[in-house]
Amino acid sequence: MAKENVETLEKGNIYFFYRPKIDVGENISGVDDIQNFYFVLGPKAEKNARLMIIGKESLPGFSKNEKSWGFVKRSSTKKQISEELGSFSYETKTRGKRENPVARPCGEGVYQIVSHGDHTHLIYALELPEEPDKVQKALKIREEGNYIVSVKNPEKGQPANAGLSKDQKADFPKKLHGLFEDKRFVPVDPPDFLNYDHAEIMFIGIDKDVKKELGIELNPEKETENKADIFKDLNIDKQEHPAGPLFEGEWT
Repeated sequence: MAKENVETLEKGNIYFFYRPKIDVGENISGVDDIQNFYFVLGPKAEKNARLMIIGKESLPGFSKNEKSWGFVKRSSTKKQISEELGSFSYETKTRGKRENPVARPCGEGVYQIVSHGDHTHLIYALELPEEPDKVQKALKIREEGNYIVSVKNPEKGQPANAGLSKDQKADFPKKLHGLFEDKRFVPVDPPDFLNYDHAEIMFIGIDKDVKKELGIELNPEKETENKADIFKDLNIDKQEHPAGPLFEGEWT
């Protein structure tokens, strides 16, 4: 049972992906070989989802309240999110046509966004892979994650390592924008902040057990390759998206 000052604001499924760099081919061996690290939040009973990009190509660690920046790449239908994770071609002046590789699924679980006093947490528990291995360890995807999350006021300047250009700002409606007052950061309450492209989020890793700190049990289910929600929920083609990272924790 959640503690007195704790309230669940949202719950659903969380899915992790990474996209290899263009010229790496099949020789992926670590974080240096990937260009983007993503996770998708799919709120329960909602048709839409949010695709988030995380800076540093990994989640923050927990030992010293490490921070990472992220932003909403796309808040849209699950079909459109799936298309964002596919491969695509583009033309360059010097090297001609280039092919961006498809994103690889590397984690599936359940999450909650939780209000805790004057701040909010994103918490999750993995369902796949059964045992985190090389990929998950490199990306700092633990079996259970606990992060304080804050949304940045788009009018308060751009951090150098956020991954967005100066003209990429979240267009929040007045109701949400008014919650900032003159603050640089506010809690992700309501989670509607995440429904806007380019919303910037700061994550701080918290080395505290979710149940002990918040009184919440996430209750992940035991998943198998045939039951995995990530493929049916996002309509991800197993033949197109190499699934070795998701089931074996191996780089592909």
